[in-house]
Amino acid sequence: TSSSSSSSSSSSSSSSSGSSSADGGKSSSADGGKKSRIKRGREAMMDPEVGSALDPHPDPNDEHYDGMIYVGRKDADGRRIGFEVDNGIKYIFGTGFDESHKEIEEADLHHERYGPDAFHDVADRSHQKTREEVLRERRHGKVEAGMMPKPFGHVDTHPLDGGVMPPKVVHVDPFFLDEKPVTNKEFGKFVRATYYETEAEQFGWSFVLSSFLPKAEMLDGADVDPEAEHWVAVDGAYWRAPEGPGTSYKFREDHPVVHVSHRDAAEYCTWMGKRIPGEWEWEAAARAGHSGPNNRTLFVWGEEDTVEKASKHANLWGSGTFPWENKAEDGWRGTSPVRTYPPNDWGFYDVTGNVWEWMRGGKHKARIVRGGSYVDSLDGSFNHAATLGARATLHGTTSTGNVGFRCAKAPKRRTEYHWVYHDEERHGTLAIEDEFGKKHMAPQRGWEDQFVVEDEDDDEFEPAQEKRKRRKVVRERTRISSEL
Repeated sequence: TSSSSSSSSSSSSSSSSGSSSADGGKSSSADGGKKSRIKRGREAMMDPEVGSALDPHPDPNDEHYDGMIYVGRKDADGRRIGFEVDNGIKYIFGTGFDESHKEIEEADLHHERYGPDAFHDVADRSHQKTREEVLRERRHGKVEAGMMPKPFGHVDTHPLDGGVMPPKVVHVDPFFLDEKPVTNKEFGKFVRATYYETEAEQFGWSFVLSSFLPKAEMLDGADVDPEAEHWVAVDGAYWRAPEGPGTSYKFREDHPVVHVSHRDAAEYCTWMGKRIPGEWEWEAAARAGHSGPNNRTLFVWGEEDTVEKASKHANLWGSGTFPWENKAEDGWRGTSPVRTYPPNDWGFYDVTGNVWEWMRGGKHKARIVRGGSYVDSLDGSFNHAATLGARATLHGTTSTGNVGFRCAKAPKRRTEYHWVYHDEERHGTLAIEDEFGKKHMAPQRGWEDQFVVEDEDDDEFEPAQEKRKRRKVVRERTRISSEL
């Protein structure tokens, strides 16, 4: 439709410009048959009769998905701002325990990012340097004594919650995110529809918490995770049998699905027409606006770090001794139904506790998970501190009883086109294909020879130019997120 409309507009512009001149609407025959001038490139794109030949941006307010929440800039009336302007959001990303950069982040948040100087003065606020000066020092400055090279993708993390440090201001494009983690019932529909086999089923085993084993004798001679000795490799454990043979996910259909690897999560999201979220996106949704230097909170419920308060908002281990004593102050010893606890201010459930969630990006040997799980603590005395900055990395093939996922989706944007040269000697004559698959040797609609607008010119002896065949194709979408 876009191709045909642009073709018709181009042809109508050509015919109208051929019959009337730009300086008063006189016909070319009346002026002595003046030769028309061809506009190319930017001149043609800026022609008011043709415009940019781009489809308008879809209105994000018309896009809705069941069970998903939109995260992006909104106006004073609560309506979503369109893609004609920068409609992403910015916030302070990283651990909640490090406040050394609070003043810098506050100044950076007050910096105007939407004006003409948005990309020219992103400064290091602590030293009053421009972005160019900071980059020059990083590339050509001296290496500090004892400082070792860091591998690609390395980030410094806080020892308590594993959050990125120091915190920094990041910008994310608008996105949709599931309001809750994917449940056993939803994952079961995917498996039955596609006959999918998870990696835990292919490998024949998965990790189960030692205190959840059906039989105590299973601990004798069991293989454990070398980095987490309380997680035991149990043969036959997978999402349908979370604690191994003889156990079942029945009566837990509304609990988050576990024992899924990063690939399993990606396959499900792809089947749903979605994708795994990036950790910048996930944390933006988890913080729900409480991300500035003045209102940034440590936990989803605020700053209070008592078990009594936490038990009303998240599924964590509590005050018992890990891994053998869980007093179930929050009502659950393992996973809990996904809507058990109140959502955050934007309506997202289980952004803290219950299960870790796979994130997009990272390396295969170090995939990112966020959010904490039911085995984590408030203060980081064992496992991770369950803050909004809680972060860990796992091998991409890891499947365990406390890792799940949720899906994200990018809003629709306009379709953009570009022109490519078509060599008919190599690729054949431009042709159209009918509904039966038969090609007719005729120029294909929308594959015009030139994107031009003819206008009159006084030069009657302009030499004829050889035209190269060109066709209009849809520009490949290379960006669906501002993270990668």
